[in-house]
Amino acid sequence: MNTIADLIAKEEFFAGLDQSTLEFVAGCGRNVRFAAGDRILTEGEPADTFYLLRSGSVAITFYVPGQGGVIVDTIGAQDVLGWSWLFDPYRWQFDAEAREDVSAVAFDGVCLRTKCDGDPQLGYSLILRFARVMLKRLQSVRMRVLDIYGSGPLN
Repeated sequence: MNTIADLIAKEEFFAGLDQSTLEFVAGCGRNVRFAAGDRILTEGEPADTFYLLRSGSVAITFYVPGQGGVIVDTIGAQDVLGWSWLFDPYRWQFDAEAREDVSAVAFDGVCLRTKCDGDPQLGYSLILRFARVMLKRLQSVRMRVLDIYGSGPLN
């Protein structure tokens, strides 16, 4: 049976971390599952977790008046869901729903923030990793906007 540290050691997000750091971070993690259609994040609710998806897919959406939920991005295995736990006021900025059955490792945000406060090197390493995720997600959203609105003039 694999431990959380064993599971995350195989994931790109945690690549390059030594075994003792992986075990330290894994102390904040637990395995979770969501069925297709389950709400994982709700905009405005407290953000206290991030998820490393192991299987399945998740739609990230936000509410648009008159249109309802609009999909901003869809993510899958080896992707990270949720970074609002890092930033005050610790509230989700988007909704997220399982599009199919999802298996993930859920990390307690308060536990990780506390560990990062005590180990600034770990905190810096995690911030860099989340910055890469944010950049990738922003680029994905940019492409979606181009698909919707085209690349015509901004006027």
